[in-house]
Amino acid sequence: MTQDELKQAVARAARDYVADRLPVGAILGVGTGSTANFFIDEIAAIKDRIGGTIASSEATAKRLEGHGIRVLDLNGIDAIGIYVDGADEIDASMAMVKGGGGALTREKIVAAVAKTFVCICDASKRVPVMGRFPLPVEVIPMASAYVSRELEKLGGKPKLREGMVTDNGNLILDVHGLSITDPVGLEAHINQIVGVVTNGLFAQRGADVLLLAAADGVQTYTR
Repeated sequence: MTQDELKQAVARAARDYVADRLPVGAILGVGTGSTANFFIDEIAAIKDRIGGTIASSEATAKRLEGHGIRVLDLNGIDAIGIYVDGADEIDASMAMVKGGGGALTREKIVAAVAKTFVCICDASKRVPVMGRFPLPVEVIPMASAYVSRELEKLGGKPKLREGMVTDNGNLILDVHGLSITDPVGLEAHINQIVGVVTNGLFAQRGADVLLLAAADGVQTYTR
């Protein structure tokens, strides 16, 4: 199977998961990226069951609205039943590296509000130790040089993502060369650097459910 076929398969599995477990009329959180786009296309078939959605990016909101799916302001709701999103890497503890699409801050906010976080990805994203995929860090523009120096002290090699401005008006530093053996600790440490908005480690609030697509089908893992 091609990678797109795997993404399509896991998107269908996520649609079925939502249809089975999200109460009719409840709020659904929707992530950002290529796998999330497949999921958005799939849930168009069950949109009448969904009370509304919270989008983790402007691009996601536009795609949802293109299917006639209602997009809500997070400040106007109290709870999100399920949040479905992809990952760039995920380990056995269900910690993730996310932010390849640059939406990590909004994704982290939606994840914090959601009762259940469902990660959808193909088997290539499951790794024993994260770090092969560069860790995205969203930074206030005036602090990018300072934050880069602080990230270098952690053994990383930060590189400014050229041509990228987030939906929040900030920059992304992609940190190469890390071996992330303590995701919770590293997430907290980086977030304490002045000028960092947040980083792409989703460890303190990792996934509750992993739907993992491989050639032999989609497997379900729970934390």
